[in-house]
Amino acid sequence: MSALYDWLLASAAGSAPVERLQLGLNWTLAEVAGGLGFAFSPRQVSRTLSWAGTLAGRPGAELRPWLLSWNAAEAAVGLAVLNASLNGAAACLREARPLRGEAPGHLRVFAHFRPQLDGQQVVVIGRYPGLDQLWWDLPYQCLERQPQDGDLPDSAAEYLLPQADWVFVTASSLANKTLPRLLELSRQARVVLMGPSLPWLEGWRQFGVDYLAGVQVLDAPAARQVVAEGGGTRLFAGPVEYALLALDC
Repeated sequence: MSALYDWLLASAAGSAPVERLQLGLNWTLAEVAGGLGFAFSPRQVSRTLSWAGTLAGRPGAELRPWLLSWNAAEAAVGLAVLNASLNGAAACLREARPLRGEAPGHLRVFAHFRPQLDGQQVVVIGRYPGLDQLWWDLPYQCLERQPQDGDLPDSAAEYLLPQADWVFVTASSLANKTLPRLLELSRQARVVLMGPSLPWLEGWRQFGVDYLAGVQVLDAPAARQVVAEGGGTRLFAGPVEYALLALDC
């Protein structure tokens, strides 16, 4: 499909079986060899998934290539399994700095970078609840596949990203296959790739990423419960926290 996806799939070795797979309302969670991996769940899922009830116990190497699928549910499963295979032992996650502070957990990446953004052209890919209140004094553009008031459609990326100074990209764009083009358009900007869907790999620099902002798991049982019970930003209220790694910036 692209060099980026070839690299991601080649980075995850081994065929350890998938121990658990939950396709939750907001998050998809996979567990492989004790490692947890997340992906943002698709907004619309068929009620007749042919593989439901068959994923646990299958080799991770069999399900990771589902990331390449154009079926949104399969792609989310593939990404979650990829992350479970990679992130538990990721060296760069151990090097990352936890982000803590007064801002809500899901907004701490934005709170961290706020002092650097005055006078900059800032674009955020994906809608983050509460960001308008956190950045009340900062003009920015939000691109969203399903735009709300004030958002621009994702097609505006072709026009805005080449002019941006900073771009915050949700790693969930891996599953919907838009990430390679978003990174290509953002070559002149500082790029922060972020979210629970992030695979922790230092090699992202070759694709134009300057910062990784993914999550580390603090409480696995709580993470499972939040996913199973349809939680969204609640995932950041104890089960996981953001961590940040600069890639030779």
